[in-house]
Amino acid sequence: MTADAHLPLPSRVHAFADDALGDHDAVALATLVRDGAVSPRELAAAAVARAERVEQLAAVAYRSYAEPLLPAERTGAFYGVPSFVKDNTDVAGMPTNQGTAAFRARPARAHSGYTRQFLSTGLTVLGKSAMPEFGFNASSETPHLAPTRNPWHTGHSVGGSSGGAAALVAAGVVPIAHGNDGGGSIRIPAACAGLVGLKPTRGRHVVSGLARTLPVDIVSEGVLTRTVRDTAAYAAAAEQYWRNPALRPIGRVDGPPTRRMRVALVLDNLAGPLAAGSTRAAVENVARTLESAGHSVEPVPLPFDAAIESAFLHYWGLLAAAITTTGRFLDRRFDARRVDDLTVGLRALFLRRALHAPLTLYRLRAAAATYERALGPYDAVLLPTLGHTTPELGYLSPTVPFDELIERLRAYVCFTPINNITGTPAITVPAGLTDAGLPIGVQFAATRGNERTLLELAYLIEAERPFPRLDR
Repeated sequence: MTADAHLPLPSRVHAFADDALGDHDAVALATLVRDGAVSPRELAAAAVARAERVEQLAAVAYRSYAEPLLPAERTGAFYGVPSFVKDNTDVAGMPTNQGTAAFRARPARAHSGYTRQFLSTGLTVLGKSAMPEFGFNASSETPHLAPTRNPWHTGHSVGGSSGGAAALVAAGVVPIAHGNDGGGSIRIPAACAGLVGLKPTRGRHVVSGLARTLPVDIVSEGVLTRTVRDTAAYAAAAEQYWRNPALRPIGRVDGPPTRRMRVALVLDNLAGPLAAGSTRAAVENVARTLESAGHSVEPVPLPFDAAIESAFLHYWGLLAAAITTTGRFLDRRFDARRVDDLTVGLRALFLRRALHAPLTLYRLRAAAATYERALGPYDAVLLPTLGHTTPELGYLSPTVPFDELIERLRAYVCFTPINNITGTPAITVPAGLTDAGLPIGVQFAATRGNERTLLELAYLIEAERPFPRLDR
């Protein structure tokens, strides 16, 4: 233990510096590499130095700093740009520990299918980003490790489950990092950390790992970035490796929409109207920005009732039960007695109503048609990302009694799961700061295959309401 181990953490932390990375986004860095102004190894070394300067964020689950996974070929839109992969996705030679203490993973023998798509864009992988156990929580806290801290205020949550990725990107360690989203797990941390986070349409990317076995595939892969153009460029680059022929291509999106759009405004969640405060004000301010740009904004109700929330929670419990029952397939040393209390509680919740599983699956599968009927006439939907701003660490800890934690999560994560259930795309963009200096995110959602519309609207908000940055 170092002599200063008990000194208080600074409330705001970042790693931006006058080095090879500068304050560039991933597109700019890739251009510098192609022009010969900087090498992939120089960028990797700068990112490692930055990661070591902000270790107090506890954002890295596995370090491969001495032997970064460099791209095999000088191809890909992001050739040479450093990044991290979330700790639930296999990268050959690196362990995949899923944020749990129930086992200690051996290095993966091969890349997952999605990892190959991710690497096809030319990114250099420096290690694995931290996450809560199995991605179940909306805060990256575990009972056996230090919590992942929000670089905007280290006493607050950075969200989950892609919390390590969000902390690393927001703090300036890397400009882009992998995340995945099974109930908001890209969008929630993006909102908490002032980032852009796109959850793609179901089937948009290569499906691998657990998602292939799910009775309802709620998981989407993607990235967290500081700029809309990085997210747009990644979506276009990933399509160069593989594109689902059943979905319209995204292609390259370079700016705001050129046509007038009809946007639905949703301010009510399943528990009722969103309370007055900074989150509601942020959404209403974005609505006014859209109207000022010539777009139509129409308030509409959310086309679901409490039954869909109950079905999603029951399904979350089914996943917890499946993992704890079959964990030895993850690792033969898997010890279900060491999973955290949230996983235990979710499993028990499912088992109490296990006979209702067919009804749960029916409701989840039927939701897509309901969404299309109600929101299909609109180009996009504007809504909050979260029910309230990011809480202090401990508020969503898995050590909180299960019934109390679930009620807190239901109030917090009340807008993101619908798009996982329906398989539709959604993007979170920064929409300002609270009085305490914490980011607020808002979402745009659309019908299947309409990521291009979401990226155009994100560009518009970025241009009209420049995103806050930790280094400025």
